[in-house]
Order: sequence, then C-alpha cells, then structure tokens
Amino acid sequence: MADSETLECITEHERILQEIESTDTACVGPTLRSIYDDQPNAHKRFMEKLDARIRNHDREIEKMCNFHHQGFVDAITELLKVRADAEKLMGQVTDTNRRLQDAGREVTAQTEEVIRCRVQQRNMATTVEKLQLCIPGTNAASASVRKILLFSFEQYYAALKTMEQLEKVYIPRVSQYRFCQIMAENLPRLREEIKDISMSDLKDFLESIRKHSDKVGETAMRQAQQHRTFNSAVAKQASMGHYIKPVYSLNERTHAHTPNGLLMDDDTGDDEADEEILTAQDLVDFSPVYRCLHIYTVLGDRETFENYYRKQRKKQARLVLQPQANMHETVEGYRRYFNQIVGFFVVEDHILHATQGLVTRAYTDELWNMALSKIIAVLRTHSSYCDDPDLVLELKNLIVIFADTLQGFGFPVNRLFDLLFEVRDQYNETLLKKWALVFREIFELDNYSPIPVETEEEYKLVVSRFPFHDAEIEKQDFPKKLPMSQSVPQIYTQVKEFIYASLKFSESLHRSSTEIDDMLRKSTNLLLTRTLSSCLQNLIKKPHIGLTELVQIIINTTHLEQACRYLEEFITNITNVSPETVHTTRLYGLSTFKDARHAAEGEIYTKLNQKIDEFIQLADYEWGMAESDGRASGYLMDLINFLRSTFQVFTHLPGKVAQTACMSACKHLSTSLMQMLLDTELKQISMGAIQQFNLDVIQCELFASSEPVPGFQGDTLQLAFIDLRQLLDLFMVWDWSTYLADYGQPTSKYLRVNPATALALLEKMKDTSKKNNIFSQFRKNDRDKQKLIETVVKQLRSLVNGMSS
Repeated sequence: MADSETLECITEHERILQEIESTDTACVGPTLRSIYDDQPNAHKRFMEKLDARIRNHDREIEKMCNFHHQGFVDAITELLKVRADAEKLMGQVTDTNRRLQDAGREVTAQTEEVIRCRVQQRNMATTVEKLQLCIPGTNAASASVRKILLFSFEQYYAALKTMEQLEKVYIPRVSQYRFCQIMAENLPRLREEIKDISMSDLKDFLESIRKHSDKVGETAMRQAQQHRTFNSAVAKQASMGHYIKPVYSLNERTHAHTPNGLLMDDDTGDDEADEEILTAQDLVDFSPVYRCLHIYTVLGDRETFENYYRKQRKKQARLVLQPQANMHETVEGYRRYFNQIVGFFVVEDHILHATQGLVTRAYTDELWNMALSKIIAVLRTHSSYCDDPDLVLELKNLIVIFADTLQGFGFPVNRLFDLLFEVRDQYNETLLKKWALVFREIFELDNYSPIPVETEEEYKLVVSRFPFHDAEIEKQDFPKKLPMSQSVPQIYTQVKEFIYASLKFSESLHRSSTEIDDMLRKSTNLLLTRTLSSCLQNLIKKPHIGLTELVQIIINTTHLEQACRYLEEFITNITNVSPETVHTTRLYGLSTFKDARHAAEGEIYTKLNQKIDEFIQLADYEWGMAESDGRASGYLMDLINFLRSTFQVFTHLPGKVAQTACMSACKHLSTSLMQMLLDTELKQISMGAIQQFNLDVIQCELFASSEPVPGFQGDTLQLAFIDLRQLLDLFMVWDWSTYLADYGQPTSKYLRVNPATALALLEKMKDTSKKNNIFSQFRKNDRDKQKLIETVVKQLRSLVNGMSS
C-alpha cells in the first residue's frame, strides 16, 4: 500500500515538473501551492526530485556547451575583429545623429507649432459645432424675451410657443451647458411675466370696455331703432304693393375686431351710411380677451382666468346697473343708463359666441336675470318720480328699444313689457294731472255764455271741433247763438288730444288692436270719470260760480254727454276695432256728466236758497206796529223780482230742473218766513205786524200763481206756502173755534197749522207784564173775549202736551 502511494506521488511530481517547465512563470504559484497542500512530507520529496531534475539539466547544458565551444570562440574572435569597425561606425553614427539633430531642431519647432495650430483648429471646429447647437436655443430665448419686452406688438402667445420649442427641442440638445440650465430655470419666470402682462392687458381692456359700454350700447340701440323703423317701412310698403331691400340686419353677428384699439373712431367719417351698417361688435377690440384666454389655456390655468373674468364682469355689471340719483329728471339720464346696460350685455353675448366656454349660456342667463330684476326695480322707482308725460313717453320708447335690442341678442324681455303696463299706468296718471290743469284753465277762461256765431264759416268751425246738430238752430239766420259755451268744444277737443296721447304709449307694445282699444277706453274713462268729473265738481263748488253759470254748466254737461258716442266712434276709428267686438269697454261719460249735472242742479238749489236767505236778512219788520203799511215789504218785492229774472234764465234748463228749482225756492222762502215768525229771539208781535206779514205772503202766493216756470199743474207751486197761509188766516180771522173744533179732521180748514206753532205765535201776541197788553182793549170792551183767549191758550197747550205724550 505504501509503495503504491509512493509511486503515485512520484508520478504526480513528474507531472508538476513538466507543468513548471512548460508553463509561464506567472502561473507557477498555484502549482507550487498544490505541492504544499498534499501530504506533509511531499514537498521534501519534490525538492529532491527537483534537485535531481536540475542536475540532469545542468549536465545537458554542459554537454551542449562542450559541443558548441569552438564555434563560440570563433564568434568571439570575429566579434573582436569588428569592434574597431563598430567603434568607427559608432562615431560616424553619433556624428550623423548630431548633425541630424541640429538640422531637425527647426523642423521640430515648426512641427510643434503645426501641432498646436491643429489642436486649436480642432477646438475651434468643436466650438463652432457646439455653438451651432446652442444658437437656435439662444435665438429662441432671445426672441421670447424680445416678444415679452415689446408688449406693444402683442407677441405673448408667440413667445409662449417659442419657449415651448426652446424647452422641448433646443435645450435638451445642449443641456450640459450651464447657461442652458440658467435658461431652463428662467422659463417659468418668463411664463409668469407673460401671465402678468397679459392679465394687465386684460385689466386695461375691462377698464376701457367699462368706460365705452355706453357707446357700444348706443350703437346697438340705434341699430335696433333703425331696424324697427325699417320693418315698419317695409310693412307699410308691402301693404302698398312695394318692397324695399334691407341694407343691414341687426341680428347678423360680426365677431371681427379692429387691430388698432378698443373702439373704432366712427366720428371721423362723414359717411353716415357706412356708420349705420356697423354692428356694435365692430366697435370693440376683443383681442386682449382672446390673447389672455389663449395664454392661460396654454399655461394650463384657464379656470383661473375664467373665474377672474366672470368675477370682474359681475362687479362691472353691478356698477352698470347702479343708476344716477337724478336719472329721472331727463331722458338723457335714462338713455345713458340703458346704453351702458346694452353695451355690457352685447359684449357678453359676443364673448359667449366667440370663445369656447369663457362664459356659458347659464352664466349669461343668470347675469341677465339678476340685471333684469335690478333694472325693473330701478325703473319702477324712478318712473314714479316722473310727472311729465312727455318724459314718461320717451322713457317708454327707450324701454321698448332697449327690450328689442336685447331680445335681438337672445335675452328674454317679457318682464320688461310687463313693466311697461305699470309705466303705462304712471303715464296715464301724468296725463290725467296734465289734463286736469288743462280743464281747469278752460273752465277759468270760459265766459259761461252761449257761443255767438256771426257767419257760416264760424258755425262750421265750431261744428268741426264739436259734433253739434240742431235742426232748429240750423234754420235760424245769422247771427245766432249755440246753446253751449266755448268750453264745450275745447273740452271735447282736449279729450281727443288725450286719446291721441294715450295711444302714443300703446304703440309698439306688441299688443293687438283689441287690447289697444280696450286700454284707450279705460284711460278715457279715467279721464272722464275722475279728472273731468273732479274738475266739474270743483268748478261747481267755487264761490264765483253763480246761478247763471250753473245753468250754463248744466247745459254744457248735457251736450258733452251726448257727444260721448262720438268719442267711442273716434276710438273705434283710430284702433280699427269693430264696435261689436265682444268685451269692448264702454265709455262712462254718461254717468260722469249726469253726476256733474246733478251736482250743478243741487248747487243751483243751494245758491238759490242762499240768495233767498240774503234777501230775508234784509227784512226789517216793525213787530210792534199798530197797523200795516198797506203794501208788501220792499225786500220781499226785490226777492220776487230776483226770482222772476232767475227763473227766466232757467228756461234753457230741462223742464224738471227748472220746476224743481222753483219749487225748492218757494219752499225755502216759506220755511224762512215761518222761521222768522217763530224766532225765539222775537218776543212780541202785534196784530199790525201780522197783517204786514200777511201782505208779504200774499205777494209770494201771487208769484207762485203767476207760473214763473212752466209745467206746474194747478196750484202745485202755491202749496209751498199753504202752512203760512193757514196760520195767518187763523190769526187774521181769529177763527179759533173752527180750528179747535175741526182739529185732527182731514177736512179741517186749518189742517196744516200745528198746535205748537199756533201756541208759540199766540204767546208772542200777549204782554205778560199787562202794562201794554194788546188784549187790554178787549178786556175793556168785552171781558168774555179775554176769557175765550185764555181758554184757547189752555186748549192749545193741552193739544201740544197730548202730541208730546
């Protein structure tokens, strides 16, 4: 076993030796390490083997050297022979080298210079190449900065596109350079500068459009008015069989803008036709809005821009909707207010259609609804201050044009037309106030006398102003008089003028003829039943209006009442509505003039009674006279003459009015005379005074029987004095026995004599002091008659007490 291991070890050592001999010395280490890694004493045996191999090789080298020794010696001998030649050759080579070095030193210097130039040239080429890569980027950056700085050229959007190209294309090519990094770092700052500059531009635009909204609105409203006028002309020409080609259209939207400013100078040209065809949008430069919108969109901040724009425009809307304090004083105040609002919403409408989503229909509708509520509230308030109908009418026309203008841009305006009905009521109120002054002036200037006409021309002139027809008067020769006074045709003419004025407001309200007719009739009814009626009532109550004037007023109201049907025909003619139309409002003039006539009649009765009272106050009876003068009192005769002359004027009145006035006057006269007798301040009356009073009553009865006013049957008018007559007869005849006997009987001769009245008068005819007792003569002559008087007094008191119980 030990032999086999020894043999194996020897074989391994042989292999290692062969490997060492045939392998590069760099790989000997691992081979030698493997010897030490084997058996503990293996390296010793290897060393022995190695030594044996070395000795073997030495013997072979020695054999080789011995075999070649002579050749070596010969070679050395040959080498020694050529030493001198080699030294000589060395000297020549050295000398040649020296000379060569001396000759090449200049060439070397030139070569080094050429090398240096070539290096520079290569560096320059590399630099040019790199600069060529940098030049587009630097040019783009320079252009961006230049476009930002030269903002007047409005190159912001182009600058953003250039920066985008710089950032995505050029800078990545030369990103290793520091200046490119600096440029890349400055690009966000430049973008913010562009945002700030464009936003500043937008703010300038918003400020300018705020100042120029009235000009934009004025243009739009003027075009709307021209469009309305043109449509009216077309309709009129169409009805006549002609057609006119339109020259412009309000609804044609033009979203072009001028390049040189916010507003075009439309005042420099003299060609009005060119100015008329401009739309409101042509006057506004919207490029700042577009540019800013594009910039914020490119920068990914569109929402911020939209919110800012809407917020600022809402603020401007509130400013536009705020009216001036004195706006209601002139129509120009309303016009400026409407122009600004129209200009605001024309701009918003253009923005809505020219941009995609900057404003939405929902946003404009919300803004318009808010504005509409404010506008209606403002107009409702300020129109209430207007007391000039012409100003209210101009306001109505402005509202109509305002509504039509905005309706042409798609904004709903029904609430504005509803407001016009409120303004119409205000307009009617101002008209009523104006015509109240007109009527008062007419009544003040009227002479309350029949209208004299001297010629046929004068008669036709009056008839042309007032529908008067009377066959009897037409047959009369000139000169002649018409029964009404000059105020009647003036009032009639003014009522027609009022209807025309009311019609002016009803036009352009987009209402049917039937509705316009109904509105005219209602406003005319207000004029008649309220304004004219009030003026007539006030006129009748005025102190300076006497009986003659009242009679003329009654005649005038009669003719005005008859003319109402002509006013209805007049309204029907101007509205082209058939009078048979259902629900047609009728004029209430009949009741108006009837009420005025009744008031005048009542005032006649009142004034007549007042005149009677004035005459009664002139009465100066001597209540203690012994006997009468034998003739009626002067005041009473004057009163009767006044009544006769007055009732002659009443012949122009309707029969019942004159009869009622006459009866009322007689009753009031009778009552006044009775009150004079029964006055509590009158303490004593003589029989002579009774007789004098009886003469006055007889004159009153004669007046009543003379038929001062025709139409009374029998002694109807005389019955007004029946109470006085029976009382006086009772005292004059001294027929107390008959009175007392027949008292309470329907056939009593003194049926109208009240016991209290008889007792009061009888008490006034005796002297309680018994010093100047008027019955003393009876007591002297006939004591029985005195007892009879006492008995009568007692019986009268008994009757009075019985009536009171």
